Amino acid sequence: MNLRVAVLMDPIQSIHIEKDSSFAMLLEAQRRGHELLYLTQASLAIREAAPWALARSVRVRDDAQGWFDLDAPHWRDLRQVDVILARKDPPVDDQFTYDTMVLELAQAGGTLVVNDPRALRDANEKLFALRFPQCIPPTLVARDPAELKRFAGEHGKIVLKPLDGMGGRSIFVSGHGDPNLNVILETLTDFGRRFAMAQRYLPEIRDGDKRILLIDGEPVPYALARLPQGDEFRGNLAAGGKGVGMPLTEREHWIAREVAPELRRRGMLFVGLDVIGGFLTEVNVTSPTCIRELDKAFGLNIAGQLFDAIEAKCHPQ
Repeated sequence: MNLRVAVLMDPIQSIHIEKDSSFAMLLEAQRRGHELLYLTQASLAIREAAPWALARSVRVRDDAQGWFDLDAPHWRDLRQVDVILARKDPPVDDQFTYDTMVLELAQAGGTLVVNDPRALRDANEKLFALRFPQCIPPTLVARDPAELKRFAGEHGKIVLKPLDGMGGRSIFVSGHGDPNLNVILETLTDFGRRFAMAQRYLPEIRDGDKRILLIDGEPVPYALARLPQGDEFRGNLAAGGKGVGMPLTEREHWIAREVAPELRRRGMLFVGLDVIGGFLTEVNVTSPTCIRELDKAFGLNIAGQLFDAIEAKCHPQ
């Protein structure tokens, strides 16, 4: 049976299709004959306590010269949609949070939302990793610059980052004795008014910040190691990192097994784990990427695996 699939995403005209995972999902859904609807944040509304959107039918093609066609917008009751792919990039700000509340109304009306709206609100991509202390490096979250400096004194070289960043933005390497440490902490914490995360620096970053994709708790057997380039310490592709595919290690399989039950319990169907040197550093739930890179490297169809799981949930045996 064909499904009506809506995707809530950033502007489709601005994506880079060669590395956009939302686009890979659209291509696969279309290949399977599902009806596709395109949503943006601005299209969402609540009418008399019901979730609606000014949706546009979309057709896609794997062509960098022109990858989509949109029909005229029409108001749709989101409870009449079978699946919503919630793929809006961070920041998880107030407007993102309000979006999840609209999606939760659709979910209550029987629509499958991937990932679960409550999980999108609750699972901060930095903090959620702390639910698995057996998997993570030494980590501190604090507002107090003095406490963060104490952590630097204990561990020497550390990584500092905000809780709401993505793509490697505002990530610093510093440490005990760094003359820039005070100003970094002032900047990140806004003089003690905002949380910042500190983690022990992992020199294995030279071997890559690995992205592991999980579909309903099951890991894709290959990771994309994002390797820092030149004098850059960040491996994020958005920060210029180079992606290299490689099989999962036994330790990475173990991390996936440790995390998977909680992901399933919370309705997180498609998740990206970030792992450096055998340590879990982040759990990406909003709009995990790297589908297209891994598909190309290993002849996979990760979006196909995802839609197998989606279809099984929409039409359980």
